[in-house]
Amino acid sequence: MKLSISQSELLNALTIVQKGLAQRATLPILSGIYVEAKDDSVQFQTTNLEMSVQFQAAALVEEPGAAVIPGKLFIDIVKNLPDAAVFIEVNDDTAVISCESSSFSIRSLAAADFPTFPQVSPEQQIKVPFEVFSTMARKVCRVVSKDESRMILTGVLIAVEEGTLKLVATDSYRLAVTEHGLEGSPEEFNAVLPGVFVADLAGLPRTGEDIAIAVAENQVIVSYGDTVFVNRRIEGKFPNYKQLIPPSYETRCLIDRSALAAAVKRASLLENNASQVRFSINEPSQTIQLTTSQDIGCTQEIVKGAIEGESVEIGFNSFYVTEGLAAMAASEVALELMGPLKPGILRSTDPDENYLYLVMPVRIQ
Repeated sequence: MKLSISQSELLNALTIVQKGLAQRATLPILSGIYVEAKDDSVQFQTTNLEMSVQFQAAALVEEPGAAVIPGKLFIDIVKNLPDAAVFIEVNDDTAVISCESSSFSIRSLAAADFPTFPQVSPEQQIKVPFEVFSTMARKVCRVVSKDESRMILTGVLIAVEEGTLKLVATDSYRLAVTEHGLEGSPEEFNAVLPGVFVADLAGLPRTGEDIAIAVAENQVIVSYGDTVFVNRRIEGKFPNYKQLIPPSYETRCLIDRSALAAAVKRASLLENNASQVRFSINEPSQTIQLTTSQDIGCTQEIVKGAIEGESVEIGFNSFYVTEGLAAMAASEVALELMGPLKPGILRSTDPDENYLYLVMPVRIQ
C-alpha cells in the first residue's frame, strides 16, 4: 500500500475514528486503526466490538492495499507532523510514515485479522440538521447517569412524536428534555443510545450536513458526511418521564439567567460536597433570597425576579441548578414550583430553545 494525504485531512480522519479504539484491548488488533487505500480514497476503521467507526477521505493512491497501524502511536505521530503532504507506505509488516524531513517506521498488523465492519439493515431512520442535533444533545448529555447498575439511565432517549424530535435524559435526581420540530420526519422513532456515544456525536466537526440516525434490532447506525458509526442500543424501557413533569405550578419566577447562575455559584462557595442552597421566594417583595449555612459560616444572595403565585421556601443541590442554567442560552429563565417538597422546573423562555430542566428538591435543614 502506498498513498499520500494532507496532514490536516489525515488528522481529522484519525480524530474521528479514534472514538472507536479499544482502550484496554485484550486483542492487540483492536488497538489499531484499519487503513485501506483504493481508487482515489482511503478508508479508516476502528472497533472496540461495541462501537465501530468508519471514515473515508480523498487521497492520492499509488498502490492499493490495507493494513492495521497501532492507533495511539499513529495519532501521536500525525499530530506532531507539519501541515504538509503525509506519505504512508506499507510493506509486509512495516508501515513507513513520512512528511517533509520526518520519517517513522513502525510495525503494522495484518489487515485480514481486523474485524469486518458490521452490516446492519435499518428499520427506522430520521435525518436531523447536525447543528440542531448537536445543540440538543449538549443540553441533555450532562444529565445522564454514570451508575451502570441502572444502564437505561446512562442513555439518552431519542424519540419522534407527531413530527417533534425529543431528546431526554435523567439520572433520577434531575431530568432534561429538549424538543425541536422536524419536517418530513417519520411519525414514530424511539431509541435509547449510550450518553457517551451521543456526546461524541455532538462533538463532531460541523459541516452543515444532516446527521442520519437509524435503528435496527439492537443497534444504531449513524451516518454523517463521510463517517459511519455502528453502536449498540441500550435495551430496556426508558422511564415515563412525562408523569414527572407537573401539569401546572403554584409559584412562577421569571429571572435573569446570568444573575441567577452567578448568585447560585457564590452561594455555594461555603458548601460541603454540594449540599444545598435554600431558595426563599417572596412574592410581595418580588425577590429570591439564596442562603447556605455551614459550620464555617453562612452566605446570602438576593436576586430580583417577576414572581406570581405563593411565596415558598425550597432547597436545591446547587450543582444541579448550575448545570441546568448552563445548558440554556436564553437570557431569562422561568422557575416553576408546586411547593417545597415537589420537583422544581427551570424552563427556557426562548420559544426557539424549548428546553425543560427538572430538579428534585432537598430537605431544608
